[in-house]
Amino acid sequence: MSAFDRLPWKPGMPPMEAKLVESLPEGEGWQYEPKWDGFRCLAFRDGDDIALMSKSGRPLGRYFPEMVEAVRAVPAELFIVDGELIIPIGGVLSFDALQLRLHPAESRIRRLSRETPAQIMLFDLLALGGKSYVDEPLSARREALESLASPPPRPDILLSPFTLECEVAKSWLEMAGEALDGVVAKRRDGPYESGERAMLKVKQLKTADCVVGGFRYGTGSRQVGSLLLGLYNEAGKLDHVGFTSAIAARERAALTKRLEKLIEPPGFTGDAPGGPSRWSTERTGEWQPLRPELVAEVRYDHVTGKRFRHGTRFLRWRPDKAPEQCRMDQLQPEARPAALAADLEMAR
Repeated sequence: MSAFDRLPWKPGMPPMEAKLVESLPEGEGWQYEPKWDGFRCLAFRDGDDIALMSKSGRPLGRYFPEMVEAVRAVPAELFIVDGELIIPIGGVLSFDALQLRLHPAESRIRRLSRETPAQIMLFDLLALGGKSYVDEPLSARREALESLASPPPRPDILLSPFTLECEVAKSWLEMAGEALDGVVAKRRDGPYESGERAMLKVKQLKTADCVVGGFRYGTGSRQVGSLLLGLYNEAGKLDHVGFTSAIAARERAALTKRLEKLIEPPGFTGDAPGGPSRWSTERTGEWQPLRPELVAEVRYDHVTGKRFRHGTRFLRWRPDKAPEQCRMDQLQPEARPAALAADLEMAR
């Protein structure tokens, strides 16, 4: 018998996903859960065989050896659980620390697993004891998950809190961008729909006024493809913090001419797109520096290491705002280590 043959589902099955919506659904039959800021992870155990799989179906166990041992400590030999790998540092969850694990050197992975150990936040169950729970309602899956992991066998195995009260879920949204990535809503009577966007998620979107410190031409084009955004740091230097490519096609030709008139080095006087960074790519150096005269208001969802984690949405130009007013403190979240600690304690 080969690995995982006793389980009804094999490693590589896609998790149930969420559709982004603007507001939380209200009414009877909804369950609300924090959307923790980490790596989605399906954990499979068949006796001594354990697999941690990412949302894309890639193995994670090599990068998180301490989590393999954590799953091994669960007092059951056959199960599949759904959760999030997280690393709390200084009272907030560090996505940077998670990304640092995706490194080829085993010695570095082992060192980081000791210095910044991960935890797994469990919130769903797909199988237990060889029985599939995929077609069971969420209420039954949650009950089975609690029978498996409550109380958790180790401090690094956490059981995510949930609420049936929409007002409580709305209060969790206030922590989005710090400890949480948002809030997820699930139907209590719904099955686990592998690979489908059967859940709803809400993120607390924020805005920032940024200096356009440079731009890139579109691939194979002489029209602007993306704007490079900057904010002034405490030393008065303009740091590159992200980009926006949400430029209407009808506006690209005129905007390109406007930008080309402003081309002038250095563009960014602090951290620049060409500087050493794990975000660097082959196209990192292919950008045009601009005089810091244009200010754009953009919408973003999350900040990691004083950078926008994802591309932002361009909202409007801000000719009324001086570039030097666009400072990094727009991105600094309120420190809420106590609130995060309380939520983690609820999950234990």
